[in-house]
Amino acid sequence: MNKKSYIPRLCDADLQIALQSSGAVLIEGAKWCGKTSTASNASHSVLFMQDPDKAGSYMAMADTKPSLLLRGDTPRLIDEWQMAPVLWDAVRFEVDKRAETGQFILTGSAVPSDNVTAHTGTGRISRLLLRPMSLFESLESNGSVSLRALFAGELDVEGISDLSIEEIAFALCRGGWPASVKRKGATALRMAVDYVEAVINHDVSRVDNVEKNPERVRLLLRSLARNIATTANYQTIRNDMEATDISISDKTISSYMNALRRIFLVEDLPAWAPSLRSKTAIRTSAKRHFVDPSIATAILRTNPEGILSDFQYFGFLFEALCTRDIRVYAQSNDGDVFHYRDKSGLEADLIVRLHDGRWAAIEVKLGKKQIDYAAENLLAFKNRVDKDKMGEPAFLMVITGGQYAYRRSDGVLVVPIACLKH
Repeated sequence: MNKKSYIPRLCDADLQIALQSSGAVLIEGAKWCGKTSTASNASHSVLFMQDPDKAGSYMAMADTKPSLLLRGDTPRLIDEWQMAPVLWDAVRFEVDKRAETGQFILTGSAVPSDNVTAHTGTGRISRLLLRPMSLFESLESNGSVSLRALFAGELDVEGISDLSIEEIAFALCRGGWPASVKRKGATALRMAVDYVEAVINHDVSRVDNVEKNPERVRLLLRSLARNIATTANYQTIRNDMEATDISISDKTISSYMNALRRIFLVEDLPAWAPSLRSKTAIRTSAKRHFVDPSIATAILRTNPEGILSDFQYFGFLFEALCTRDIRVYAQSNDGDVFHYRDKSGLEADLIVRLHDGRWAAIEVKLGKKQIDYAAENLLAFKNRVDKDKMGEPAFLMVITGGQYAYRRSDGVLVVPIACLKH
């Protein structure tokens, strides 16, 4: 990799911290999200397990004396290590032997099956999840509003988005794949389609060496795409798939979903269960999401013009885009992202909870007309949470596809997605 062409990522700082505190770091994430580039940028020697000229000899060496593959300047990158799972234990043993930090970086675009490693690596191997690029990383958000600053109490926001609705639609269909953000027009949009086809025809079966029916995988992905940013259950998905005359069991759907999770394609959004002031049943279903919204538009074979003509579906896709970006920004602030919905119908599209206990609630609304409703919803949600146990929210925010960032008179922040950063 040419390090001069590398596009900086928010996780670069996390990787350096992990290297300083652990003997090895495992970078996981979907194929094409930039793991190898990010790892190569931080490494001083590289072992590419998928190098076609050397893969055979590498595999033979892994079978006989894996420690030979670990020789090289540190940090040493071992790319797609799961091709020879014995390397995990070899790295763990070498880390113990050297007793130094920052020795190895491992990358993998699939979680190996259970029991392939003799040791979890706890205490030796740190894990880092890399997602596709946020709009701030692809230089499409100007970053005038910082999540970190908001959690620090700097709530007098202002900013102007440089991204039109048409440009948001394009960025959404193109996705945050590093190779595609450098391209324009149809070639940029093509990469997500190629990605989905590779998943359907190869990756989803290779991950566990269990052959899967490509047509069923396609129908499952199409159903997930149609139900994106909703809490659709297996019954809904099965009914959706069986409408095309293909019968499928919940068990089969579950096994396919597990395979999709193991290649980091599906990343559902879990429900948040805070302490409430009154007894209200909280919905516990996760929201359906892909790791990048472009997967949904690619599997449905739609494009920016297509989603602009279906504003209701565009709204769900926009929520998926915001979910991806907020996850990237939250991770950079040592936080996680959830959603909230209770029996009464009160909801918050995104809950950001930092590991120190601070939290914030966010609603996502593509158009201006829904901002008042979203703000009222957030204020009602704030009043329902038991603040003695959970603390006051650090902020309440409506993320929009609009132009201006500002603070309303009721304290709710309105921020365009193209003004946000970590």
